[in-house]
Amino acid sequence: MMNNADSIAQLCRYIAERKPVLKKQYEQLLAQDLSRQQWDGCFQRNVLIVLEQAYDEALAFVKTLPFDSAASSVNQGLSNVTQQALGAFDGFVDDFLVFVVDKHRTSCALSNFPDEHKPDKTYVNAVMRDIAGLWQSFALTINAYFLECR
Repeated sequence: MMNNADSIAQLCRYIAERKPVLKKQYEQLLAQDLSRQQWDGCFQRNVLIVLEQAYDEALAFVKTLPFDSAASSVNQGLSNVTQQALGAFDGFVDDFLVFVVDKHRTSCALSNFPDEHKPDKTYVNAVMRDIAGLWQSFALTINAYFLECR
């Protein structure tokens, strides 16, 4: 029988394997936008599409793993299994955003659209707030799942 540490290790491997897939999905969405001349807001739109899908898929993956939530403690409504699972995502968004911003900065096709070619701090911060909302929703959903499994 697997224990929670084994399931967390599987989740970490899953996340590592998904990183190149997310980059490819982003590149495809960006290419579609550019071919349709829909560059306005493409950074924000595509980052959120890719991350929302990634979180949905990660949640589905977590639900396939044999976690033992009954053996975990709950502190202020947060399962310690939730904390471990969310910890597996450390650096995940940061790595993805570095890739995306670099992709935009090196895109000749976006060079005529300065807001998208070199997203400024205000734009990036707005995207980060949207990502925080996605993350919060994901974290609450995954925590609810672990609490229900107790």
